Amino acid sequence: MKEQQPLLSMKGIHKEFPGVKALTGVDFRLFAGEVHALMGENGAGKSTLIKVLTGVYSIDQGTVELDSTPIRIASPHDAQEAGISTVYQEINLCPNLSVAENIYIGREPRRWGRILWKDMNRNAEQLLKKRLNLEIDVTQPLEHYSVAVQQLIAIARAVSISAKVLILDEPTSSLDRGEVVQLFSVMTRLKNEGLAILFVTHFLDQVYEISDRITILRNGELIGEHLAKELPRIDLVSKMIGKDMKLLEELPKAPESGQSRTEVLLHAVNLGRKGAIEPVELTIHQGEVVGLAGLLGSGRTELARLLFAADKADSGEIQIKGAKTVLNTPRQAIDHSIAFCPENRKAEGIIDELTIRENIILALQASQGWFKKINRIRQVEIADEYIQALNINPPNPEQLIKNLSGGNQQKVLLARWLLTRPGLLILDEPTRGIDIGAKAEIQKLVITLAQNGMSVLFISSELEEVLRVSEKIIVLRDRHMVKEITGSEMSQHNVMKAIAGGNQNA
Repeated sequence: MKEQQPLLSMKGIHKEFPGVKALTGVDFRLFAGEVHALMGENGAGKSTLIKVLTGVYSIDQGTVELDSTPIRIASPHDAQEAGISTVYQEINLCPNLSVAENIYIGREPRRWGRILWKDMNRNAEQLLKKRLNLEIDVTQPLEHYSVAVQQLIAIARAVSISAKVLILDEPTSSLDRGEVVQLFSVMTRLKNEGLAILFVTHFLDQVYEISDRITILRNGELIGEHLAKELPRIDLVSKMIGKDMKLLEELPKAPESGQSRTEVLLHAVNLGRKGAIEPVELTIHQGEVVGLAGLLGSGRTELARLLFAADKADSGEIQIKGAKTVLNTPRQAIDHSIAFCPENRKAEGIIDELTIRENIILALQASQGWFKKINRIRQVEIADEYIQALNINPPNPEQLIKNLSGGNQQKVLLARWLLTRPGLLILDEPTRGIDIGAKAEIQKLVITLAQNGMSVLFISSELEEVLRVSEKIIVLRDRHMVKEITGSEMSQHNVMKAIAGGNQNA
């Protein structure tokens, strides 16, 4: 692609929240007539950069230029006035209004204060046909159309407002392959008309299918900007994931994989859920740590939620110790000795206003039933036991959990589930956002639990961590299980190669 002056230029962007540096000196360029993919794992800073660009957040430091002219974006309205529009993953339209009303809401053609309905409908039809090659009845309520068509209508509204920059935030997350092809056709059409498109996705195949340029963020910092055709997939994965060079050498290491294990605890056969994870076959042996590796959006959490019955599978079955088992609810999963520590501990795990003691005993109390209340003395004994065993600080069972550090909150969640003596413990990002010391303690605990006969499904974005604790690794990509890696094949290079997929040199 011939180098030219960028349409949009962001330089030295800093954004800080209390205790968190979300963006540190980030530069970003967007050119007219291109699709530019913004890549990075969870917490990389993608959403923050978009919100700064669209005026949702103010900039602490840095500059933004559009058409080589400095601009100040203090609100989403300012962004739209400047020619910058965003279409989010969750479609922000009114399903009860017509297609035409959704496109022109707040901008309806009027005469003497009255809406010119025929003009609005005709304009909507022409816009959809000319810009998106879409012919539908614009007088019908939006809810009559598929998610894919609603996505295109959201784009039509955005381009009717913005003539310069279109931001698409995870637009394909709810679309099937045919709908993705339709969307990409529209994106190509708009790109050829000179529109600059910022594309955020977690699907690598889609990045290389539609993108001209790729910018990579990690931990709020710019890792690099590359032409898509010049960046091999495995290099992209490596840059996104990075390496934590501070990881302590004395961290524990799992037993060598490939050891003989004969007792199967859980076997998932063609287990899947449409739109979440394609059917997979997974075997977990007694006392085995199985790692799930893949980029954000690959289907790791979705698979974990199916195994715990937090989401209901629509294909396949689960066998526990050789017997077909029906799991329709988390309660049934708990009854079958499955425990799940979710990724978002604040939203789905801890209960802020309860104490350490109350958070620890929750799962055990639920399994016994609320009419068989664990008495206060026994609660304190249990809490003290696990506070000591897991080195939870402060060691006061009556301390509110919201006052603990992230690492100690995570250990309270582990205590909650360990108390139920599960046969299978599912850990989804158990060390995210915690310090290296707490990471070491949790990794050591996982290995110790497995040595004592507990099976563990371990999910982490940090490949070194997955490799360290796992005896075998299941690799997911774009909601598919693509490889099982064991024995001498377990290396960071091989895992990244499987995550990247496709042509490794392109």
